[in-house]
Amino acid sequence: MPRIALFSLVVCALAVVAAVVSFVEGSFLGIVWVLIAGVTSNMSWFYLRRAKAEKQEREQQASAAPTA
Repeated sequence: MPRIALFSLVVCALAVVAAVVSFVEGSFLGIVWVLIAGVTSNMSWFYLRRAKAEKQEREQQASAAPTA
C-alpha cells in the first residue's frame, strides 16, 4: 500500500471521528469534517488504484521483454 494512500486513509478515519464528535456536541462544524473525510477517501482510492495500475504495467513490460 502506498504511503500517501495510507496517510490519507488515516486522515479520513480521524475526520469521521471528528465529525461524529462534532455532531454529538451539537456543532454544525461536523459538516466540514464530513467533506474532509470525503476528499481524503477519494485520495486513498485514487492512489491505491494508481499503484495497482503501475504494478500491472510493470508486470506487462517485464513479461513482454525479450529473453535471450
